[in-house]
Amino acid sequence: MTDPIAMRAPTREGVLRAAEKVAAILPPTPLLRVEIGGVTVWAKAESLQPVGAFKIRGAWHRLTDFSDEERARGVVGVSSGNHAQGVAWAARELGIAATIVMPSDAPAVKLDRTRELGADIVLYDRAGEDRDAVAAALVEESGATLVHAYADPWVIEGQGSSGIEIAAQVAERAGGAPTRIVCPCGGGGLTAGLALACPDAEIVPVEPEGWDDVRRSLEAGEIVAVEPNPPPTACDALQTLATRPVNFAVLKARVPKGLAVSEAEVRAAQRFAFSRLRLVIEPGGAAALAAALAGKVALDGRTAIILSGGNVDPATFAKVLASDN
Repeated sequence: MTDPIAMRAPTREGVLRAAEKVAAILPPTPLLRVEIGGVTVWAKAESLQPVGAFKIRGAWHRLTDFSDEERARGVVGVSSGNHAQGVAWAARELGIAATIVMPSDAPAVKLDRTRELGADIVLYDRAGEDRDAVAAALVEESGATLVHAYADPWVIEGQGSSGIEIAAQVAERAGGAPTRIVCPCGGGGLTAGLALACPDAEIVPVEPEGWDDVRRSLEAGEIVAVEPNPPPTACDALQTLATRPVNFAVLKARVPKGLAVSEAEVRAAQRFAFSRLRLVIEPGGAAALAAALAGKVALDGRTAIILSGGNVDPATFAKVLASDN
């Protein structure tokens, strides 16, 4: 099977094509006005996608480019839950069999919703097993196509379609192109897609402390993995050990730096989104907002902040709302 990562690099033309495909089936997600420190900024509510996260974009772009033969063989995805739902949703719409490799400690809401969308789930131990190896074995056995959560040019382009929407919305609402887009970052698929979509905007990726390999990689000028024994984080969607060359090639050329946020800052952002925007945002989805609220990134009237996902267990979210730290 041909490795899609080796076939080509993602391009802005690909992002524009993905944006057309996404616009044909999904309305733009809302761009919400919010005040932070007396400055008007714009929150992009990707948490309101049908699967509760932006991942539906990359999955749709990838699977709609499958050949008839690829559709017949099925798809394998690897995800802690949001990409899983995106792939499962796209596969269901297109009549493609989907198998998703997911960690056994993924939030129950993500496991349940992936199953509800008709995908088969293969669980693995996040601490002791290599999820990519598990997925590779499934691909070898079934002949299915692997759709990686971030290291795939189609996925990168699809995630970038959110930037095309942001550019149009900010121009309409604020009178000009976005000056910067602050986004949660795991493996770098969304960050790379935004960099391609909005080449004149500053793209600021935000990761949880201890899992900020992209930030450190940008500083080093080369891919640097998460250090051994990283700290626990509620940001399950952002727990990637290292970005990949297909992502880093874009990031290195277009993204000057990244940021890291603490668990307390993430919880504060979740509470802020709920009280000010009436939105339920999962920990990983609140990372960019956390950086803005903590004063870690410059803000102006054309800054956009991506709220990338809202798939959080109700009991867990209730505890965050009830806490004050």
